[in-house]
Amino acid sequence: MDARGRRHVPLRWPLLMLSLIISSSLISATSSDKVTLELYYETLCPYCANFIVNYLYKLFDTGLIEITDLKLIPYGNAKIRPNSTVVCQHGPYECLLNTIEACAIDVWPDVHAHFPFIYCVEKLIYDGKKTEWETCFLKLGLDEKPVTDCYESGRGKELNLRNAAVTGDLRPPHTYVPWVTVDGQPLYDDYIDFISFICKAYKGSPVPAACSGLSAADVSQKGSLNIFTPVCYTGVTIKSLFSGITTAVASWVRGVTEAAALE
Repeated sequence: MDARGRRHVPLRWPLLMLSLIISSSLISATSSDKVTLELYYETLCPYCANFIVNYLYKLFDTGLIEITDLKLIPYGNAKIRPNSTVVCQHGPYECLLNTIEACAIDVWPDVHAHFPFIYCVEKLIYDGKKTEWETCFLKLGLDEKPVTDCYESGRGKELNLRNAAVTGDLRPPHTYVPWVTVDGQPLYDDYIDFISFICKAYKGSPVPAACSGLSAADVSQKGSLNIFTPVCYTGVTIKSLFSGITTAVASWVRGVTEAAALE
């Protein structure tokens, strides 16, 4: 536990970087066999940071990234004003970090290159250190200039508008983030079980070891809506975060948060 009462999650730099190096040397599935996993998120939604830091990294740790086409879309519940400026759910700093992460993905299009940076930034956010995001360049030995140039130029805005369009084209429309889809199908509140969905959707061979270790029940009946999964809802401001959901659900979410702080 840290000073804020948050559960400590160890930084996985050596493990993550080693898994990226190892997985990049393996024989990849053909493009036609790969399963597409898309994550629509916003940088300062705590549940998005939690998903990336504590769950999504497992794609690399297990080697499943070799059968997965992972696409990250940092925009989430932001809105576009008539003058084409973007307003983010968690304020201007979220807009800054959404743009920074979009630029990183654009500058380093290979997922093995940009995911460590995304992970680093989101880990700092998870730990309540969002203003230290620039340290990720040094930690990973990355040149910050291409990313900062992208942010300061019109390219960053262009990427935001493109991500807004892609997010707006979702069918069905997203109602919260993290919003995770596998081959275009939303996982709804089962997004934590994304590995099971990937394994079920994968039609290539051989079956990855991470999938063969799952039971039939793990990959068969998924998709039921679980209203208790914590998410950041669309159209909800920070001051009225619980106003759009039932009192029972709001009380449950508050209870979970308080319990976590006491661990």
